[in-house]
Amino acid sequence: MMDFFALDYDSLSKRKSSELFSLRKKTFKDRLNWRVDCEENMEFDGYDNKNTTYILGAYNDAVICSLRFIETKFPNMIIDTFRPYFKNLSLPEGNYVEASRLFIDKERVKSLCLQQHPISLILFLSMINYAKKMSYQGIYAIVSHPMLIIFQRSGWQISVVETGLSEKNQNIYLIYMPVDEYNQQILINRINETPFILNGNLNAWPLSFSSRENRSDKVQFDPEPYGVLGIGNT
Repeated sequence: MMDFFALDYDSLSKRKSSELFSLRKKTFKDRLNWRVDCEENMEFDGYDNKNTTYILGAYNDAVICSLRFIETKFPNMIIDTFRPYFKNLSLPEGNYVEASRLFIDKERVKSLCLQQHPISLILFLSMINYAKKMSYQGIYAIVSHPMLIIFQRSGWQISVVETGLSEKNQNIYLIYMPVDEYNQQILINRINETPFILNGNLNAWPLSFSSRENRSDKVQFDPEPYGVLGIGNT
């Protein structure tokens, strides 16, 4: 079974938090070499706290992807970390949420024979479904140029609010992600184009469904570089 669900910080078991933060360390420190805080082979920071909710994607209880949500009324990376890299960085008043620390673990996806499954599309849909369930108005995030392209290719009608320059002199973007039914249906239609998802109500939250095993004669439907998906420090 493939499951996508939410856990708040205080609900993370010791085993699940160790698994999640170890996968984040592998992605953001070992692979992407971001300036992140690591301890005991795990990556976590001050934004992993009681105000945080994690979206987790798991296959047979093994985490394969995740992201972090923080309501923008609380301290968040957009305002507290990235403000110096933008000329006019601000967030509107309202019931919005920030997304950060998004990743899909390439090695684990491969070991579970899920390479051809539309994992990124399902994770993006999970963001919308959860936000709708919680009555959020929308999602904001800071992303790199490669991540921006991945979002755009998904069909999600995101918009660039502000462009900044990272300490590496690379463009970074404050993006807004709408969570309306129109964008939800775009992603559902894309997922339904693939032959791998069975018996799933894609409008629901949490998401839970069975999936077909990969077949070598099938088209690769999700070719994005899982290991470089990331939102956060650049």
